[in-house]
Amino acid sequence: MQAPGVVGAPEVVQGAEVDAGPESDADTVRVRLDIGYDGTDFIGWARQPGLRTVQGVLEESLSKVLREPIQLTVAGRTDAGVHAEGQVAHFDVGSEPDAAKLIHRMARFLPKDVRIKDIRVAPPEFDARFSAIRRHYAYRLTTAPYGAEPLQARSVVACRHDVDLEAMREASRKLLGLHNFAAFCRRRDGATTVRELQRFDWERDGDLLTAYVSADAFCWSMVRSLVGAILAVGEGRRTPDWVGGLLAETERSSSVTVAPAHGLSLIAVDYPADADLASRNAQTREMRTVSTLDEGCCGS
Repeated sequence: MQAPGVVGAPEVVQGAEVDAGPESDADTVRVRLDIGYDGTDFIGWARQPGLRTVQGVLEESLSKVLREPIQLTVAGRTDAGVHAEGQVAHFDVGSEPDAAKLIHRMARFLPKDVRIKDIRVAPPEFDARFSAIRRHYAYRLTTAPYGAEPLQARSVVACRHDVDLEAMREASRKLLGLHNFAAFCRRRDGATTVRELQRFDWERDGDLLTAYVSADAFCWSMVRSLVGAILAVGEGRRTPDWVGGLLAETERSSSVTVAPAHGLSLIAVDYPADADLASRNAQTREMRTVSTLDEGCCGS
């Protein structure tokens, strides 16, 4: 799946995750899942004892259906309230499942706010997290004076009806490229905030206003902070030059408001060709300097 207009996806957050490693064991089969969920009633992706999480619900259900313990590795650990339309995860299992049959069984077994949309056997080198080359997000707003439509209330955020879309687009363009996004990221010890923002633009369809944001990886709370900063421009509280100036900051900026979680959705994750998976895994796992990039932080 590919975000509209992108050639070539999670808000990512802290939390425990079991990584199966870059390659599956010789006695197991690696299985890829494509997943969608409404994040409203989940405390994020990452499994947490006693709390309802996407990972916890999926692992429990898959383990019962397949009758063996299942541990998922995910492309991007979404925060509480954040949705996904194109999330990707993998797990290793003792024998190849019947994909079509398993999809139907999981549709009956899972709660209505999480769906496994596709199941396929993947090469042993495939790693949902470390093989990813790009993640795509959409953030959805409405400028309707009455707010979000009732059927969109869990996934669309209301904003002022008179936002300056051209100023928002100008400000967004100033952030494209390889930069230190410290002003937009919640601090994590030892984690770099250098990222390559590859797409940040806005599309309008009537009252619906959608931001498309793509990068190789994201820091914790980065996408929602980017949207919050651009909204300040659209509402006339800040200028596009102010947004560009934030790239000089070395710490999180208190002037940047984090947009609400429920407007955000992970819509796609890009992966290389099968022949390039192993080299991509190795590249991602390398420790990077500020002059290159670290995709390994923040659970990306």
